[in-house]
Amino acid sequence: MPTYTVHAPPPPAGATTSDPHRFLFVRDGFHFWAFLLGPLWLIYRRLWLVLLLYLVVAGGGGAVLAALRMPTALQITFDLLIALLLGFEAATLRRWTLQRRGWRMLGFAVGEDAESAERRFFGAWSARAQAPAPAAPPTPQYATPVRRGPPSGSDVIGLFPEPGQ
Repeated sequence: MPTYTVHAPPPPAGATTSDPHRFLFVRDGFHFWAFLLGPLWLIYRRLWLVLLLYLVVAGGGGAVLAALRMPTALQITFDLLIALLLGFEAATLRRWTLQRRGWRMLGFAVGEDAESAERRFFGAWSARAQAPAPAAPPTPQYATPVRRGPPSGSDVIGLFPEPGQ
């Protein structure tokens, strides 16, 4: 079952909380479209810094392999590995970009699809909001140990009372 991370945008000026309608659910796992159409997926998601890094790594690596006159199969393998990496790390890169933009991660939601994950998250979220605040736990009262002079030779420290026994 897919896992989603829930992110809240920064609150607007003068507000203390974000609008729940703007919460974003980011699915964890492999993103096929990021693998297949990496740069277009990054543009669609507006991950500009990640797009720049992708172009530097993919373009730079391809240029180095071409300058070293590596076989075409190796160059294709390199491009495939970069695309696989982007497919597997797409959700992490998206969460990183959201964090840089000031979004807060609120928690996790699990569901068959995004809609069921939203239902579960908002159901638990509203239940937490309606629950009374827990009472503060009492502060523990510890007794001060009583010391009756320096330790004597018959005091046992560890497993053996005297060396050699």
